[in-house]
Amino acid sequence: MKNIKIPRYKVGRIYLLPLLMYFMLVLPLLFFMAFKGFPELSKRTGFREQISDTVQTIPNKIPLDADSSISGVISTEENNIDTAFFDAESLSFKYKYEPDPESRGGASGTLSNLFNILVLITPFVGFAVNIPFKRYFKRKRKGKVISPRLYRFCRKYILKTPLLNSGIVFIAFTVVHMIMIYTLIFPEQALDAVTQRMLTNFLFVSVVASMLTVLFIYFWQKHLVHIRYLEHIFTPAELQKRIFGRRTGKIRNRLYIASAMTTLFPLTIVILYLLLSLTPVSDLKNPTPNEMRVVLGSIVDLMGPVDDFSEEGFNDLYYIPAIDNTLMFFGILSGILVSFIYILFFVNWSTQGIVKPVNDLVRSMLKTGEGLTGHYTLVRTNDEVGIMSESYNVMSAQLSEYITHISRLNEAYFRFVPRQFLDFLDKKDIVDIQLGDQVQKEMTVMFSDIRGFTELSESMTPKENFDFINHYLGYMEPIIRNNNGFIDKFIGDAIMALFHDKADNALNAAIQMRKMLKQFNTDRIEQGLPPIDSGIGMHTGNLMLGVVGGEGRMDGTVISDAVNLAARLEGLTKIYQSSIILSEDTLIKLENPAAYHFRFLDIARVKGKKEAVYMFELLDGDPDDIKTLKIASMPLYSKAIESYKNKQFEEAEKLFSQVLALNPDDAAALFYINRCRNFRQKGIADDWSGIEVFDAK
Repeated sequence: MKNIKIPRYKVGRIYLLPLLMYFMLVLPLLFFMAFKGFPELSKRTGFREQISDTVQTIPNKIPLDADSSISGVISTEENNIDTAFFDAESLSFKYKYEPDPESRGGASGTLSNLFNILVLITPFVGFAVNIPFKRYFKRKRKGKVISPRLYRFCRKYILKTPLLNSGIVFIAFTVVHMIMIYTLIFPEQALDAVTQRMLTNFLFVSVVASMLTVLFIYFWQKHLVHIRYLEHIFTPAELQKRIFGRRTGKIRNRLYIASAMTTLFPLTIVILYLLLSLTPVSDLKNPTPNEMRVVLGSIVDLMGPVDDFSEEGFNDLYYIPAIDNTLMFFGILSGILVSFIYILFFVNWSTQGIVKPVNDLVRSMLKTGEGLTGHYTLVRTNDEVGIMSESYNVMSAQLSEYITHISRLNEAYFRFVPRQFLDFLDKKDIVDIQLGDQVQKEMTVMFSDIRGFTELSESMTPKENFDFINHYLGYMEPIIRNNNGFIDKFIGDAIMALFHDKADNALNAAIQMRKMLKQFNTDRIEQGLPPIDSGIGMHTGNLMLGVVGGEGRMDGTVISDAVNLAARLEGLTKIYQSSIILSEDTLIKLENPAAYHFRFLDIARVKGKKEAVYMFELLDGDPDDIKTLKIASMPLYSKAIESYKNKQFEEAEKLFSQVLALNPDDAAALFYINRCRNFRQKGIADDWSGIEVFDAK
């Protein structure tokens, strides 16, 4: 898996941005509430005293007039002033009740304290809760050691951080709203109707805005956890399946939530501001027809002449005062702006939450399609995409297991039918082999057999025979394979191997097999068992490699005189007491004959062959001491062979005797001494050519 940049763990923006958008939603109402508190502010600045002085000069009753800028009913009492203001230019008509300043100060102080809880305490608690996760990613990003305790903590709670972070804000909002409700129901001082109405309206708007804020924090943190954090805490093997619990989510539900967050909830805020800006006509308290014309516009003309105006017909209608119209405008504007911000975020989350897992899945599928098994995709979600990713991982695991099984099955096939056999037949798979498939190729055939195995096997049980053969072949088979050869078949204790590249590989394998036999015998001697000996025969020639048998049972084999001759040469190793015998054809095919030590052995015509073959003994397969003596006696041995070919049997016998004196273990010299004596005693045929005929296999 490629290295992925370790992300930073985000905390501050998770809290600050949603809270900022919360205040954007409630800010128009806060401004409106501050404006409603202007009489209190005017008292503190002296403006109230100026208004009071002016009121003393105004009569108790002033008729309302459409052209007047300020008119109303004014009564001065000890502490309260009931006023009705009508402003034709701003198209507003509103009764105001100016309460005791202390009652306003209590409500304002309550809101101020509540906002302190939201703005100061909530982010601080959020930072404290997320410190372990922030520390984990910081240390991981810098390549520092992470303690097991911190690692276990992050693994245990990372999936719960969306609930933790949104829960902290939810609790804070719940406390704020409960205090507001308590203040409305059980105020310390009596609230005037306007203050109570404004607090109630603010409560409604705040509840909806807080729901948006809490859900926004939850889905933002969930998005970061699933898309950015998971793979740095859990292992790829763990993320091959869902780790989010048993309950399965739905993409449909995610889209529903995204729609609600981007349209429904912001629209609810807009509707609330629209409703809060409405004022019933019944609050006007005996308005004149001209006042109604200003408030309701041309709809008054639809009710009949102005002189016949009756206010009962308009009491169920609503109008929007100028100030409330401003509130509605900014409330709708903030709702649209927040909705636009939410759309940007949720579109991005939905895109990454669906497209990224799907892209990861597609990339893994493409790699699998290219034959690269064992690729898995990370399961980041618990919805249909997560199920699909998990299902793909299960399928990929099963496919990988199946391919592994097939590979192991093919390897098992190749233990019976060598891979090179398929290559020679130009077949990619064993299922492509057909009866009669064949190819002609020049190869070196090697036969190896244990001497005296029949007598040896009689002293062993069938199981011991199998164990012995497997033990022996376990030593020899790797040598053939490592020298670019392959075993065509096992014939009891005998091995038939083919070398297609060059004859040198066959000689190297034969030499190593003889050395390995010494180690094998050492093991047997340590176990109290007698040592064994073997002979190796080799011949190079053209052969037919193909498939023989019937439709129900087929076998790959080679058919050629070369195979028969190699087998006969292996049999002659018992007669000449040689370790390795090779034909002249093999000797001629050597690329580097100087790397080996060999000597002429004889000219023989074996059973089944009309032509004689020149045989050579490979000395490198003998023990080092015997090999050294044979090499030292090579000139004398060559003279003896030359005398033998010239029918000078007496001279040849003397020379072979000298060779034997130098090397008492030279079985070939002893073989020729006996043959020369026999020819001297019995004579030879007139057509004798020095070719020895062997009728036995």
